[in-house]
Amino acid sequence: MAITKQHEYYEKRLESLLKEMPFFVVKYADDKLDIRSPLTLYNYVRDYKEFFQWLMAEGIVECESMKEIDVEPLATLSLDDANNYFKFVARKKYKVSKKEDETKQIDTKTVNRHKSSLRSLFKYLTVESEVKSGKPYFERNVMAKIPIKKVTETFNERASKITEKIFIEDADIDFLEYVQHEYVASLSPAQKRYYQRDKERDFAILSLFLGTGIRVNELTSLRIKDIDFSSKEIRVIRKGGKKDTVSVTPSSLEDVHRYLAVRKEKYKAGDGENEFVFVKHYNGLTDPLSNRAVEDIVYKYTKSFDKRMSPHKLRHTYATNLAEQTGGDIPLIMNQLGHTQSDISLLYINTTKEKQRKAAELLDQRRNKKTD
Repeated sequence: MAITKQHEYYEKRLESLLKEMPFFVVKYADDKLDIRSPLTLYNYVRDYKEFFQWLMAEGIVECESMKEIDVEPLATLSLDDANNYFKFVARKKYKVSKKEDETKQIDTKTVNRHKSSLRSLFKYLTVESEVKSGKPYFERNVMAKIPIKKVTETFNERASKITEKIFIEDADIDFLEYVQHEYVASLSPAQKRYYQRDKERDFAILSLFLGTGIRVNELTSLRIKDIDFSSKEIRVIRKGGKKDTVSVTPSSLEDVHRYLAVRKEKYKAGDGENEFVFVKHYNGLTDPLSNRAVEDIVYKYTKSFDKRMSPHKLRHTYATNLAEQTGGDIPLIMNQLGHTQSDISLLYINTTKEKQRKAAELLDQRRNKKTD
């Protein structure tokens, strides 16, 4: 299995977080590391941390630190207490923006993730683990009694939500034109210096998302040897460490080529085949861009153009355009995006609201002609 930068990053974060955890969580993570990604385990253990903090705050366990928590309070946890915890999670609110007072409530999908993570831990402790007696840590699994509320949406509704948050029709082309020719006019003199330094790199990033549909981790893990200009393809590492080959639009590949032409000079970067493609130069050091850094780049330019969008929304934009240009070729969409289930690809074979409106008008014209 190929090891990505994201894999190594979350392995380290997981290792650090586990230092605060009780012994049975450490054992759980160690046993699961070969079958779950470090990112998934890291998110699960973060959920456990929040759960343990709640148990301590409510006086259900009496410990000075989470590390001291034993399995006994989990074995005897009442159903009422378990339900109360998920009510606590569901009623939490978070700030939408640091500068504004607007808040949002945690959505059902996030609550379900908390339930899934704790169900995984309790299943491990009650079924999958084995202590010296040959039995699991305990047998009563209160989390098995907690239902997961299914989020039901039609494909049309899910597709509509995607459409509302992406570039539709030719807006992605307009966006790239804006970044290349108009964005600089909105900047202060100090900001313009950074823009001039990074413009080829940043534009290549935006163009590659819109010209391939790759994920942010697939982009940050790209090495120079992964780009094949002759076949117009790049090699990426998909979820689960699977290697794959992705076609690139010729114009996006040209944008990457223009960036590579200045990469060594601007970022003091090596040009060996194993060097990461997208890098930064800071405090005398050249390092690959992190996922967060790439996300911030996308946020910055998209917000200036129209609305704040993530790299995943650019992926959705590409997928929707690909579906439209290929007449909804599901196998092609699945291969290009690295999907393992056709249901996900079907989301992009949707009509935009504007197209739905035009279709309604055309249908109405038939009625009007009939009555004339």
